[in-house]
Amino acid sequence: MSRRALLGGVLTAGAAAGAALALYGSGRHRTAPFAPVFTGAGLVTNEYAFRHPHAAGARRSRDWVVTSGSLFTAHGAGWTGVPDTGFTGPDSARSNDSAVFRLVSRRRDFGAVSVTTWVRLRSPVTTARTPAQDWDGGHVWLRYRSPQELYALSFRRRDGSVAIKRKVPAHDAQAVDGGDYATLAEARHAFPYDGWHEVTASAVNQLAGVRLALTIDGRRVLSTVDRTPGSLLLPGGVGIRADNTELLFRGFHAGTTAP
Repeated sequence: MSRRALLGGVLTAGAAAGAALALYGSGRHRTAPFAPVFTGAGLVTNEYAFRHPHAAGARRSRDWVVTSGSLFTAHGAGWTGVPDTGFTGPDSARSNDSAVFRLVSRRRDFGAVSVTTWVRLRSPVTTARTPAQDWDGGHVWLRYRSPQELYALSFRRRDGSVAIKRKVPAHDAQAVDGGDYATLAEARHAFPYDGWHEVTASAVNQLAGVRLALTIDGRRVLSTVDRTPGSLLLPGGVGIRADNTELLFRGFHAGTTAP
């Protein structure tokens, strides 16, 4: 094969890959909406089911994966429980370990996505294992590709700020979950605890990168473009993170957003 033909093939493949990225992340590819429903009361799933999916008594959810903590349902909402630390076992009867709460959808096909949910948070706490941190509070995950690679949009933090962060795999062996966070944007915004608030987080691909936005109670509070997204141009999961915070959420809906 000639050098010119080889180069042409590489360019064609690169163009095809770029077209695929644009299609799945720009909003031109429609993704089926995700709107899980919470019914009844009690445990939905927990970290034990994630670590021991085939164990007797493991509570697995068809919609959600909890990599840390426990997800309960109460009054039609998802709930972290009152956060503590400890071994959950299959039923989270003695401990829920939700001081470090990590929840992600089983589906990983959300490219150009807008997540809207109503949230209610109590004031952050501390435990012997989880001292107070500025970032304690609630966060929405977008483009979740692994625990090391995702976007986190913080909608209520202990320090009264909101933030948009990118997490990528780290070379440092001491990095938490093998990833490092980079702050892309931040501002001051602190809604009151103990009330319901509407949160919308979105990600959509543009020529300049990935446009990320955070809206709270109908007001755009933060927006930025990640100009070096790497593989976060690709679709991923959606989810919720909470740190040292009791959190309820209802009306969770993820769907394709317009460019």
